[in-house]
Amino acid sequence: MIMQDKQTKWTIFAERPVKLSKLLACFAMVLVFFASAAIVFGDEITSCQGVVHDRQGNPLAGVFVEMKDEPYTLIVTGPDGAFLLVDLPVEKPLSISIHKEGYFPVFETFSPQAGEKNVKVMVLSVLPPEPLETEIAAIGAGQPQPVHIEADTLSYEQDTDTYHAEGEVIIRYAGNILTSDSTALNSKTDEAFAQGQVVLKSKQDVMSGSRMKMHMPSQTGVLEEGQVFIAETHFYIKGDRIEKRGEATYHVVNGQATTCDGDAPDWRLTGKTMNVTVDGYGTITDGKFYTGKAPVFYTPFFLFPAKTERQSGFLFPHRMSFSSEKLGWDVGIPFYWAISKDTDATFYQRYMSERGFQEGAEFRYATESTTGVLYGDFLNDSKKITETSGNLSRNWQSNQQRWSFYWTQETRFDPTLNFRADVAKVSDNWYFKDFSSYNYFLDNYSLDQVQPFKRIAFVGDESLPSLTSTLRLVKSWQLFNLTALVQDTKDLTVASNDGTLQKYPEVTFTGAKAPLFGSPVNYEIASTYDYFYRGVGQKGQYLDINPTLSLPFNVGDYFQLTPFGGVQATLWRRDDTIEDGLAKRGDREVYRAGASMTSEIHRVFNIGGVGLNRIRHGILPAVTYSYVPNALQDGLPNYAAAVGEQNAVTYALTNTLTAKYLDKAGNATYIEFLRFLLSQTYDIKAGAADTIPPGTERRPFSNIALELDFKPLPFLSFSARNQYNTYITNWSQANYDLGVTDWRGDSATVTYRYTQNSLEEINLLLAAPVTKSLGLTFNIKQDLLNERNIERAFGFTYVRQCWNVIFNYKTRNVLDTNGVDRTDDKTYEFKIAIVGL
Repeated sequence: MIMQDKQTKWTIFAERPVKLSKLLACFAMVLVFFASAAIVFGDEITSCQGVVHDRQGNPLAGVFVEMKDEPYTLIVTGPDGAFLLVDLPVEKPLSISIHKEGYFPVFETFSPQAGEKNVKVMVLSVLPPEPLETEIAAIGAGQPQPVHIEADTLSYEQDTDTYHAEGEVIIRYAGNILTSDSTALNSKTDEAFAQGQVVLKSKQDVMSGSRMKMHMPSQTGVLEEGQVFIAETHFYIKGDRIEKRGEATYHVVNGQATTCDGDAPDWRLTGKTMNVTVDGYGTITDGKFYTGKAPVFYTPFFLFPAKTERQSGFLFPHRMSFSSEKLGWDVGIPFYWAISKDTDATFYQRYMSERGFQEGAEFRYATESTTGVLYGDFLNDSKKITETSGNLSRNWQSNQQRWSFYWTQETRFDPTLNFRADVAKVSDNWYFKDFSSYNYFLDNYSLDQVQPFKRIAFVGDESLPSLTSTLRLVKSWQLFNLTALVQDTKDLTVASNDGTLQKYPEVTFTGAKAPLFGSPVNYEIASTYDYFYRGVGQKGQYLDINPTLSLPFNVGDYFQLTPFGGVQATLWRRDDTIEDGLAKRGDREVYRAGASMTSEIHRVFNIGGVGLNRIRHGILPAVTYSYVPNALQDGLPNYAAAVGEQNAVTYALTNTLTAKYLDKAGNATYIEFLRFLLSQTYDIKAGAADTIPPGTERRPFSNIALELDFKPLPFLSFSARNQYNTYITNWSQANYDLGVTDWRGDSATVTYRYTQNSLEEINLLLAAPVTKSLGLTFNIKQDLLNERNIERAFGFTYVRQCWNVIFNYKTRNVLDTNGVDRTDDKTYEFKIAIVGL
């Protein structure tokens, strides 16, 4: 359908089921009329006569017939639709134009021969009335989408079934938009030939160039002197000739590829030929890698990723470092294998110049009910070392077999039954000390363990004292929980692990506090069965059952009083063969009684307005009395904890400030921005003792415990966990954490750790974005007790639109066996990430 709008642009709307060759049939479906013209050549071939009529055979008057190459040969049909052209040249190609307002013009080229009669039939199509444009565009969902052509001039060539559009051409088809200076659209072959400022937009992808040939249904074709932008991967591809061979496959001659915006990319890959598959890989022959205008390296063949989904292949080396004392040069190249939609694997090849090649493999799997990771690495360590650290010594003068293993899995059989495995093993006690700059456990550490494949809960560096592996099966009910586990622990601070207690297995059954048979009395229970095993020392079975009853009741509107009482019954049986004069089996009963009293006082301060609306101040006093009589615990094995006699009162006071924020819509958000707790215990038994051990003083009061959490603003936080000794009027323990940030992204974090006569350390971490691209970090950790630096580090991050670089330098000091401060290691780490590679 064709219509000339008020801006004298021609527009075509066409229903397109499969091919544009069915365009005319669609016209008939919407009551579009056709006219035919018959042209007859006489014997002398000096004149041309014909007749124009519509599809029903009615003659059409006022149709303009002219010879395009001959001036002043314009004829208008009469009431009978006939026309006559005279004085025509013989044996010369002639072009006739037949057009009438409201009809699509037809152009025909022919070469008449002298002495012959020739009849040529042509079809003209009539433009629909103006309201039909909206009707065609609004055909229902699921129907073929229309082809919409706009141009300054628009014509149709019947012989080739081709539409010619000239001047600011816009073609819309199936969500795609093609613009150019001129375009020929062949409805027989479904091909578009465009030239002059050609741009094809398909969703967010863009193809542009000087000339283009495109097969419309398959969206395949050739682009000359062009560029392709693939939005999904943010890839730009340029070339002298770009062939789009499939929905997501390109072949490029003399091309370049980059993910950088702009005409002067920060980096680019160039090659004589290039093949790129979106969500796959690209290959380049005679390739060069450029940074700016400078070539960095040449390769006869290069493979690079052009993907958003998981694909197999080598991963770009994500880090390179140098360790002066431990590892030497350290670089790795991982290979990723996308096995299936539910499984993948990564193979790690890591080279350390001081130690050799380390091979590692990670296997990840995920189904509807199970997620898991298996990892292992192996190194034939060639470094010769002689050293002593604490209780450990080594004299390695030959190659050592070093390895690590990790397995985590979580399986939910149903909402109430799940299995969890966390298994971590290393070859020796020195593993985390030697590889503290980088190892798999450090790289996958997660404090919150939200990510299903990143669940290592410990920091795998030289400070790790032990390594624990656990298999756990948990069954839950509304008020009860049953947990069975096997736990193996490796003590990394001692030469032999034979004396470390293992739980093979442990079974716990707990019941939450709930009314007993619907009465005001509450019951709860905690019970544990263990088989404690170790190679050297006492081992055996242990069963502990601890039910408790309580009766809460309110005393007016002032406080709640809850008396409680219970019994802890314990059975044990030793399986070792040690002859120490103690019974191999035994039991104990420990009774508990007491009461707690709690209350709350609060006041709400009305601030008013949007934003901070109200502040609630709450004061929660609490007092707890506990009594445990002296229990007979003779013969208790050393794998069971003794229960001490107790007659004490604990009192605590908690202050909270809670803010209520209102947004403009009146929605409320509550944030507790301050919590301050003070608590202390008074030992009645110690205070009433008739005698005290010589050389000591009576101290019935415990330390005052202080807990403070303060976050008044999103960019400021402070916390404290302290113990104050009232007898020496000083802190016996102090732990502070302060964090400050600003709108620019500057941040400062200070942590302070103090334990009387044992530890005093401070850690300062600073980060500052110097510019939009450059950020600096600085970290220092000091041992204030021994007046020395433990660790110093600084680094920078440089981020660009399509690449970034991270550099870190760290030096770490230790005290040797003689108490001399020495450098343990210096590490230079370099990371580079190129977007798209």
